[in-house]
Amino acid sequence: MSSRNLIVAFGGVSPEHEVSVLSAMQVIASMKDTQFNIVPLYISKSGRWLTGAPLLKMENYQDLDALIKQATPCTFSHDELGKAVLLETEKRGFFSSPQSYSIHAVIPAFHGSEGENGSFQGTCEMYNIPYAGSNVFASSLGMDKVKAKDICRAHGIPVVEGFDFYETEWVNDQKSILNIAEELGYPVIIKPVSLGSSIGVMKAAHEDELIDAVETAFRYDENLMVEKAITPLMEINCSVLGHADDLKTSVCERPLGTDETLSFEDKYQSDNGSQKGMASADREIPADISDELTKNIQSLSADIFKLFRASGVARLDFLINANSKELYFNEINTIPGSFSFYLWEESGMNMQELMLKLVDIATKRHQKKVGRIRSYDTNLLDEKAVKGIKGLKGTKNKSSEN
Repeated sequence: MSSRNLIVAFGGVSPEHEVSVLSAMQVIASMKDTQFNIVPLYISKSGRWLTGAPLLKMENYQDLDALIKQATPCTFSHDELGKAVLLETEKRGFFSSPQSYSIHAVIPAFHGSEGENGSFQGTCEMYNIPYAGSNVFASSLGMDKVKAKDICRAHGIPVVEGFDFYETEWVNDQKSILNIAEELGYPVIIKPVSLGSSIGVMKAAHEDELIDAVETAFRYDENLMVEKAITPLMEINCSVLGHADDLKTSVCERPLGTDETLSFEDKYQSDNGSQKGMASADREIPADISDELTKNIQSLSADIFKLFRASGVARLDFLINANSKELYFNEINTIPGSFSFYLWEESGMNMQELMLKLVDIATKRHQKKVGRIRSYDTNLLDEKAVKGIKGLKGTKNKSSEN
């Protein structure tokens, strides 16, 4: 097979599974007329790895059970030369052999939980496969809203006042948590720590609403955060493309929702069942804000992108008091919905050009990595070392006899 096989990986065990499918279909559609052969890697809701032509068509996802039966199980493996391949693990027919695809690069299009949190990126690292987007560190840090804000706070980047707690703490000492929320001051926002797409995010104006919101959010995550609500709220987002040594920022956008706090429905269902993902959400581009605020957001976005050691494309979300214009970092999305291509269109870069740029960044980063010394020329398993280990065993036995 061609060495220009581009794997688009998506789905996953995540409440944002369907959102991931939408983003992946946008990537696949944009890359049809390129030099790459697009190979889908779909991870089902149960965690099965699947590939095959039926996974390339959006309409097939209306019946997931039927689609999974048409698809072929697969896995990462190595060929006879030791190079990573995507291997079909079932034969197509009695006389056929499993198909394997050499890998030029992988574009992860996951959202939330496993896939965006660094776990899939770690798998790519283990197989020495080039992959688009942020590395394991930045991906895992970006997924943890608490740790992300801790690091920003430590570097003087403003974040909203709040606290987090685990389900065991809620069960064992609910009253103390409610007291902390009372001291923080209502209204408050409740969020799962490791999810996106506004899933499980709720606003509480008093204690009873907080209790209901917490019980709902624990369905998605064992770790929750409570933050003081910014009122009146204006959300502003900015995308960053590149890597620490060479990056640029997009225009700013102002997402528009039915309430101050954007919901999942505002983000993905505002266009009557559209299949455009985040691109279908109501938004103001460029955001109608002052030049000074725009430059401040773009500057902070670039600083945080570098601070997190992010790569590829990311979207930085900020909360702003609409009256005072006080600015707070909210979160970084290391695999943003629809890859934030709609923000880069304003700079004259279409979806295909954005994807090709991500692949270029991925392959160059991988070349730099494999250019480093990755092993140390010594043998700790020689006869002398083995004798030393045996000696240690003897020492242990003698000591136990004393």
